[in-house]
Amino acid sequence: MVHFVGAGPGAEDLITVRGARLIAEADRVIYAGSLVNPALLQGMKPGADALDSAKMTLEEVIAAIRETEEKGGNTVRLASGDPCLYGTVREQMDQLDRLGIPYDNCPGVSSFCAAAASLKTEYTLPGVSQSVIITRTGGRTPVPEKESLRSFAAHGATMVLFLSTGLAGKASRELIEGGMPENTPAAVVYRASWPDERVFRCTLGTLAETCRREKLTNTALLVIGCTAAPESYERSKLYDPDFTTGCRKGRLP
Repeated sequence: MVHFVGAGPGAEDLITVRGARLIAEADRVIYAGSLVNPALLQGMKPGADALDSAKMTLEEVIAAIRETEEKGGNTVRLASGDPCLYGTVREQMDQLDRLGIPYDNCPGVSSFCAAAASLKTEYTLPGVSQSVIITRTGGRTPVPEKESLRSFAAHGATMVLFLSTGLAGKASRELIEGGMPENTPAAVVYRASWPDERVFRCTLGTLAETCRREKLTNTALLVIGCTAAPESYERSKLYDPDFTTGCRKGRLP
């Protein structure tokens, strides 16, 4: 059996209870060494082994899983954040389907959630933004043209860019060309929830310079939009005493 487990954003106590239990029960853990906190491996049982997938190919990962399966053991495939976002799990699951190896998924706390906590903000503020666009900047690995930052800029929604710190100049240029003002609030959150976390607040126009100045090239998220530094927003109807909900009667009809 293979368990795909989200390791969370970095802090060792932000893994789920289920994820920690699966690691403790595993015979082998294959983890993304460049992104996953190695402290999580301290919960492994005696005799279990850990493999760092940072230098492994897909074929080598699957071979390691097959080896464990043939011995009757369980494997945890430990991914950073939540595996559903840039976790490359679909191609692994397809391979396991072909081999008839059973698997399941254990979700984790994504780094974009940890970044919001670090910024002490809410991505979906009434009257400001009710949507979050999670995407990345096209570089050596392209993105579909219909999902270009230039096209997304028109929505004015909160944007969280993964895998884009080293391309901050390109990202800001495309967003500005798409119509997003240069003074749009922005932030760079480096290693959200890790002990060495750092937060840099800026604007879309100064985003690239902020990354250059602080020598940030990876393991950081770019957060762009007015919710990154809200000046004003509408009060939520959920707790408005004048608004009737399914749980209580408001003061106004």
